Amino acid sequence: MKWLFKLLFRFIFGIFLFSIVWVLAYKFINPPLTFTMIGNSFDNIKGDGPVIWQQDWKSLDEISSQYIKAVIASEDQKFLDHNGFDFEAIKKAYEYNKKNTKNKIKGGSTISQQTAKNAFLWQDRSMVRKGLEAYFTFLIEMIWGKERIMEVYLNIAEMGNGIYGVGAASKVYFKKEAKNVNKNEAALVVAILPSPKKLSVTNPSAYTRKRQNWIMNQMKYISWSNKQK
Repeated sequence: MKWLFKLLFRFIFGIFLFSIVWVLAYKFINPPLTFTMIGNSFDNIKGDGPVIWQQDWKSLDEISSQYIKAVIASEDQKFLDHNGFDFEAIKKAYEYNKKNTKNKIKGGSTISQQTAKNAFLWQDRSMVRKGLEAYFTFLIEMIWGKERIMEVYLNIAEMGNGIYGVGAASKVYFKKEAKNVNKNEAALVVAILPSPKKLSVTNPSAYTRKRQNWIMNQMKYISWSNKQK
């Protein structure tokens, strides 16, 4: 039994050490692919979607500040103030989901949590994945900082079927570079983030346009400079 516990301890310690090295590496190396990209490609083999994803990695300086303001306005208005978790938003989401069991599940994840999930984990709502998400969120907040979290998020978030990141989205939807996208365009792309496979940038529904207008209004209250920590 002592040998078994020692082996288990070494295994757990090895996993822990690997996770630290993985997160540290991604502070300097751009994630080459994610489990979401791989999973979606396999799913698309069964359907009509693209098997190969589109991605055009851009540094934060190559991305319009309109994109940054739009995602903060839409996804996480306390992004610059929290340490990875917005406990008030989590509480509100829990109470909403408890009362509205038949409606679409509402999430309370921050941009940091979404980045941790997209960069290191898979897509589901299991307790195991949520626990690992919290762990990786803590790590990237400690090791990466806000600028790197925002950069990775904007480059790996799904922004259409087979389209990942603002670099690819800008070229596919607007035929321009991410740094040249204006406020209207940025808000429209971000408006589809809750359901990037169902909502459309090229043929936006009334719901998408409503979200776009709301995001644009909220962007007036968001400030950003590439000097965040």
